[in-house]
Amino acid sequence: MITYPRPLVDGDVVGVASPSAGVEARHRARLSVALDRVRDLGFGVQAGPLLSGSGVASGSAKARADELTVMMTDPRVRAVVPPWGGEIAIDLLHRLDWDALAADPTWLVGYSDISTLLLPLTLRTGVATLHGQNLMDTPYRVPAPMVAWHEVVRAAAGSTITQGAAERYRAEGFDDFAAQPDVDEYTVDAQGGWTRVDADGDVEATGRLVGGCLETVSHLVGTPFGDIDCFVREHAPEGLIVYLESAGSDAADVTRRLFGLRYAGWFTHAHAVLIGRTPGRDLPGWSQHDAARHALGDLGIPVLVDVDCGHVPPHLSLVNGALATVTHTSEESVLRQELR
Repeated sequence: MITYPRPLVDGDVVGVASPSAGVEARHRARLSVALDRVRDLGFGVQAGPLLSGSGVASGSAKARADELTVMMTDPRVRAVVPPWGGEIAIDLLHRLDWDALAADPTWLVGYSDISTLLLPLTLRTGVATLHGQNLMDTPYRVPAPMVAWHEVVRAAAGSTITQGAAERYRAEGFDDFAAQPDVDEYTVDAQGGWTRVDADGDVEATGRLVGGCLETVSHLVGTPFGDIDCFVREHAPEGLIVYLESAGSDAADVTRRLFGLRYAGWFTHAHAVLIGRTPGRDLPGWSQHDAARHALGDLGIPVLVDVDCGHVPPHLSLVNGALATVTHTSEESVLRQELR
């Protein structure tokens, strides 16, 4: 059984904690634009004390754990959306009281290093979390058939969220928030679409959705914070759809990381694997598609690559714990998530 946080309504408070990186001075104008956008959506905003922190992390591990816990357990705060990812959110895992975070669950939203927190919260407690746009991405208009995080957190338990492959995506680079703090349109300049790499043929697979950023969640293997088997036993008898996206590792490193997860049994209960489109480089004679095909192609389950779920915009909103059905044919690529 999966527990879904209460859906947000107008007037609810969105907390902005910084469990990984803070926002340096040169990006404060973008931060103001993003906070105003949240207010325009009908929500209140509560900014945490570490938001302006600089360096590899916004503050000490204890300070970051305390800030996140205060927001996640404040009954007025119904969603916590960090400004963006970072590098070392993993140092919070042994400091968090997971039962306290799950007692009156609040939506936790983000991706990249934030998935280091999202995935353990779902795996350990059965509370749904949202792998979606970070706060600094919120001013962007999310193109169909994507759904923005702020729409998902308003969805009632029992709802179905339907998304699909982006028609176009950004081939390289990111917007410079320091130079363009008010940018609200994604630059999409390349043809989109998902590709099956394990075999030919259509795909129809259903399972509980779990995953995150490959560079961060791969470090959860063998720890109490990445226990896929326990999650399946307690919360996901339907099996899994596993999604993974690389922040920028080259094709060889992605190969190694995928094999590491395979050897740890992360795909034993999977009915399909979704690999995100990545800015990571191909190597001579070895592409990102080769990495997924080589590591996962003989598992006997569908493996789709170039899924829109990570560091190449635009982004799907993926609910860890949702009962998902992925359909992929020559005509369409669709992901339906049932919040039940």
